[in-house]
Amino acid sequence: MGVEVKPVSTLSERSSYDVADFAVPTGREEEWRFTPLRRLRGLHDGSAAPDGKVHLEVDAAPEVTVETVGRDDPRLGSGYTPTDRVSAQAFSSFTSATVITVPREAVASVPTVLRLRGDDPGQAAYGHTTVIVEPFGRATIVLDHSGSATYADNVEFLVGEQASLTVVSVQDWAADAVHVAHQHARLAKDAKFTGFNVTLGGDVVRVRPSVSYHGQGGDAELYGVYFVDAGQHLEHRLLADHSVPNCKSRVDYRGALQGEDAHAVWIGDVVIRAEAEGTDTYELNRNLVLTDGTRVDSVPNLEILTGEVAGAGHASASGRLDEEHLFYLQARGIPADDAKRMVVRGYLNQIVQRIEVDELRARVEAAIDAELTR
Repeated sequence: MGVEVKPVSTLSERSSYDVADFAVPTGREEEWRFTPLRRLRGLHDGSAAPDGKVHLEVDAAPEVTVETVGRDDPRLGSGYTPTDRVSAQAFSSFTSATVITVPREAVASVPTVLRLRGDDPGQAAYGHTTVIVEPFGRATIVLDHSGSATYADNVEFLVGEQASLTVVSVQDWAADAVHVAHQHARLAKDAKFTGFNVTLGGDVVRVRPSVSYHGQGGDAELYGVYFVDAGQHLEHRLLADHSVPNCKSRVDYRGALQGEDAHAVWIGDVVIRAEAEGTDTYELNRNLVLTDGTRVDSVPNLEILTGEVAGAGHASASGRLDEEHLFYLQARGIPADDAKRMVVRGYLNQIVQRIEVDELRARVEAAIDAELTR
């Protein structure tokens, strides 16, 4: 498959299934300038041989179908073409893929949970997952990452006409894990997609959620929560590509950082193409700095090529705990450490409470509490 050049936008100019169509990144490129390439263990330059394995267990809702397929399955890559070298490397290197299908008009009674567990960070592994929600179907998918790994993967969500898909991706890796992922949602007419990324563990984790619209009325909500500890690099790079009229996107990512050399990166890119009149979009990123020695890079971008939009805006804020909030709580007899935990918990729970999977929501809340007691 050849390279496709997209001259309309500078945010994602090139897409291809072929690794050779992408130069090895040096760190000077816009899409790689915040990523510590030397810590990727060769995922970016082709030196990471696909000798490792990430184990997969699936608990599927009875209404959905789960298949393990080979590379020649025509459904793979039908909703997404890689837009960077690691994504193309992952597409070229996986040996088998998982395809989940929600049949037409089916409503999944329980979430379908994919548990991906690594046990050897010394060998690289590559993966691919395709989720197909046929028209009028409804489902929730959970991607639960844990263990030690060097892992790159692509996940594509094909959401059919008037279908609805909620995805919760949890990156709860061990401290030595490296994970580079691209998650792409392709929305048909009047489709609804709600995506959550909860990133807590790993040495280097870089997740690229993206959305494209292929029919009017598409609606995407992208939420994220991350907690960055000393030495961790957690990076989220989002793209909402509005190419048809009257679609909507909302982005709200919130993070907290503590410890020396904790580094959070959030890049929010929104493209509103000339033909996408009536677009309604807003993106927000907030970061709470809890200690000295941390670093936050937060960059919202809007590229608007039409003057006929319903709304387009963005906001980014990074700062320390509000001293007035802490004083208010301490003045009512709450110890300083408990007051700090209450403020941070309340700030992140505005996103966490939106997760409708009760067991998973409780687990994320407990993980955040554990971070705050370190």
